[in-house]
Amino acid sequence: MSDDSLPAPAPVRTAAVIPAAGRGVRLGPGAPKALRTLGGTPMLIHAVRALAASRSVSLVVVVAPPDGAAEVKSLLDTHALPDRTDFVVVPGGETRQESVKLGLDALPPGHDIVLVHDAARPLVPVDTVDAVIEAVREGAPAVVPGLPLADTVKEVAPAAVPGGPEPVVATPERARLRAVQTPQGFDRATLLRAHETVTDEVTDDAGMVERLGLTVVVVPGHEEAFKVTRPLDLVLAEAVLARRRLNDGY
Repeated sequence: MSDDSLPAPAPVRTAAVIPAAGRGVRLGPGAPKALRTLGGTPMLIHAVRALAASRSVSLVVVVAPPDGAAEVKSLLDTHALPDRTDFVVVPGGETRQESVKLGLDALPPGHDIVLVHDAARPLVPVDTVDAVIEAVREGAPAVVPGLPLADTVKEVAPAAVPGGPEPVVATPERARLRAVQTPQGFDRATLLRAHETVTDEVTDDAGMVERLGLTVVVVPGHEEAFKVTRPLDLVLAEAVLARRRLNDGY
């Protein structure tokens, strides 16, 4: 049998999971963080559109607050989203880790690459999304976008009294440090194994893969993929959005 008669390999399909169940207390009282508006549109919608802008992403799973799945589904239904992408809403858990696992459980077969993206990073450029996907396609089990640090970082010991001065114990070499962003990309089987194996709390999904002893690689992130956590971040995000709309009608 010649190679010409062999069936073409099935394309590698990508799904994205967006945990959006957090309250976002540092932004102050009000709606859950993902439902705060940015340019008149909820941050969650911006984040969903940012991932769906990649032609590689065929499914987006939004993990809603446990009691807010119907509200989030209604929100998605009322905003224009790309026709080529499917959208699913599932209720989340008490922690981000639980919510991501519930999102993974909702994925149908056939999606071998999984992105996990913070709803609070609403302005990530599509080029960053595509760069993460491409690195997973090339064989990396886990990929994170990251930026070099502008500030020197100090490692400190606890203060003698709460709120007191903290003694510096080390100054890590800044050139080797990266501030990581999302979406983080994974081989699906690897991410599932990490969530089934690592039970203690970690700050991101890539950290769970690190606990398995596997290599996580960093690709260049983007300054506009910052996380909206505090009121000042909202001001910056509004400015970025206004500039995009002025420049290219975003």
